[in-house]
Amino acid sequence: MAKITKEDALRYHAEGRPGKVEVIPTKPHRTQRDLSLAYSPGVAFPCLEIEKNKDDIYKYTSKGNLVAVISNGTAVLGLGDIGADAGKPVMEGKGLLFKIFADVDVFDIEVETHDVEKFIETVKHIAVTFGGINLEDIKAPECFEIEERLKKELQIPIMHDDQHGTAIITAAGWINALEIAGKKKEEVKIVVNGAGASAIACTKLLVSIGAKTENIVMLDTKGVLRKDRKDLNKYKQIFATDRDIHTLEEAMAGADVFLGLSSKNVVSKDMVRSMADNPVVFAMANPDPEITYDDAMDARPDVLMATGRSDFPNQVNNVLGFPFIFRGALDVRATCINEEMKIAAVYSLASLAKQDVPENVSAAYNVKNLVFGREYFIPKPLDFRLITTVAPAVAKAAMDSGVARQPITDWEAYKSQLSSRLGLENQLVRRISLKAKTDPKRIVFPEGTNLKILKAAKEVFNEGIAKPILLGNAEQITQIIAENQLDISDMTIIDPRDHSEESNRKQFADLIWKKRQRKGITRDEAYELTYDRNYFGIMMVETGAADAMVSGITTEYGAVMGPALTLIGPRPNLHRISGMYMVVTKKGPYFFADTTVNLDPDWRTLAETALLTAETVRRFNIEPVIAMVSFSNFGSIKASEHSQGPVRVRQATQYLHQNYPDLLVDGEMQANFALNREMRKAKFPFSKIADHDVNTLIFSNLSSGNAAYKIMQEIGGAEVIGPILMGVNKPIHVVPMECTVREIVHIATIAVVDAQHATKAG
Repeated sequence: MAKITKEDALRYHAEGRPGKVEVIPTKPHRTQRDLSLAYSPGVAFPCLEIEKNKDDIYKYTSKGNLVAVISNGTAVLGLGDIGADAGKPVMEGKGLLFKIFADVDVFDIEVETHDVEKFIETVKHIAVTFGGINLEDIKAPECFEIEERLKKELQIPIMHDDQHGTAIITAAGWINALEIAGKKKEEVKIVVNGAGASAIACTKLLVSIGAKTENIVMLDTKGVLRKDRKDLNKYKQIFATDRDIHTLEEAMAGADVFLGLSSKNVVSKDMVRSMADNPVVFAMANPDPEITYDDAMDARPDVLMATGRSDFPNQVNNVLGFPFIFRGALDVRATCINEEMKIAAVYSLASLAKQDVPENVSAAYNVKNLVFGREYFIPKPLDFRLITTVAPAVAKAAMDSGVARQPITDWEAYKSQLSSRLGLENQLVRRISLKAKTDPKRIVFPEGTNLKILKAAKEVFNEGIAKPILLGNAEQITQIIAENQLDISDMTIIDPRDHSEESNRKQFADLIWKKRQRKGITRDEAYELTYDRNYFGIMMVETGAADAMVSGITTEYGAVMGPALTLIGPRPNLHRISGMYMVVTKKGPYFFADTTVNLDPDWRTLAETALLTAETVRRFNIEPVIAMVSFSNFGSIKASEHSQGPVRVRQATQYLHQNYPDLLVDGEMQANFALNREMRKAKFPFSKIADHDVNTLIFSNLSSGNAAYKIMQEIGGAEVIGPILMGVNKPIHVVPMECTVREIVHIATIAVVDAQHATKAG
């Protein structure tokens, strides 16, 4: 897994607005009338309606989509009892995952008590606020009593995710692994190493779906749970055995299944070798499993292996479950999360892994084709189908078991609503990052003495996204590294001015002169240019010494793009290059072009920009739906000397329709019609994109495109990623001078994906 340093984590949590979540108003609040409706006197009316009918709290407040993530900090991750205040970053993180994966709002609540009764009373008194409660990081055995009592005494969905989230994902993978191994649930011999909350919940759920208690051996830190032990609590006693087994090694001999919820390196290769044919090994200790994936596979090539890690197949990741379980439970106003709902989640996840995997899910993990089998029997966390698979299954189980207070009648409409909740392509940035990690490329950073560049290079290196090459004086770079306590000792540093680079400098100078000798440059001038770090970096890419270049934070745009265009140039047969910004909104990503290169494009440049943008968008595994934007709609402005923009857009659209009939593109149209499907369909039903949601906007000139993305960034609150240069013959990217470390990382990631595409295309 990518190394996460203390510095990285602390900076992430502290920079900008501290923490990871905020509260955002959902109603207008700009005028005095808005405020009077939101508070006094208008707020009195919904209060009185709720007083008359308690269920109206779901109608007039956020309760129906609000979950409390509650902890007392007694079992925080692998850190133990660190206290409620120290556990708050984890609870905020849980809230973030709820929101980005299932659009569930969260308040995190930390309760400063170890007393079970006080904790239960606290939760009971505040429960009226919430539609559901996710208990988190509470130590065993107290967590069992807390959950049991709250489920009995409250009428909202309650789940301790450390128990049931892990159990649900494990059970889904277990079902599929047994199917691949050709084994029956009721016959397999199971060893469970660990007897805490997760282990007991996992084992109880496996019994619920077919495993036999008499076939289970469970161990805690003192050894096998045996009936002759006097130190077992009532939860451990359920799985105590009277078989003559005392150690993990003895238990593993002949076993079909191993579930590890304990600590690292407790299982040896010999233990795995002693298991039955086609053994199922779930080594889920984090961050390091009970036995590594490589060791298990080396011991037994027939092993079916799952871990808690993302860098190996079959990750047991709770994010596959809890966001969608609560989503389904909230949507039918369930009074609880019962066994039937958990089992429904199990089988929905198991079935999803058997379905044909969409191309964009496979592409997110840079796998040509994910197919159900030994290396894929648990769904991937970035599978966009999770919300429309698990949430409906849970909702239906709630209805069938009689705990739903608001049944769903139109399931297709419900699934459609789930799909539109997030703008599923909001996962795009994560998918691009995953794609880059599958084949990291060499990125040269000419501005290697800039602190932001060094921090970004460190991040892409540690994340496994890219292999940075830093240009600059080695002593200066080393000093900056030392002053800022950066650990980038494994990166390549090249000083273009160093005499050791003389052979490269001569090679680069010869090539520059060859390219520009009929453009007024002498050989001596070409040699001098190689002392410029941008020229040196560009020639590294041109000669194959690097795969891509990212520059621009200390130099003007033209200082990078000028030499890039003269020395590398546009792709063959292209009229011009173009620039694009990715604008990430709550509705999903939009792609704006041209935003950086062509000042007043002719119709051919507009058409080429649309084609280049479509090609780039497809590289991100999204099918482009393109609106050619102007200040007129389909010829509403007639041609004149003052309206050449709409005319050029019209001509470009006609060319695209004639020569690229499969491309979903139309125009010219105003931006509001481009972005409002219903309005466009009502006014212009003849449009080629009338029945489609636009995700790509091609602007008639640089001024409008540049202004549009900056307005979206500053007023619309969108995250913009770019500029993404399109059409250069080699991957060269320019970052804005005012950009952040995060933005440099984004551009470097895109540069890697570009370089991967260039390698593939030859």
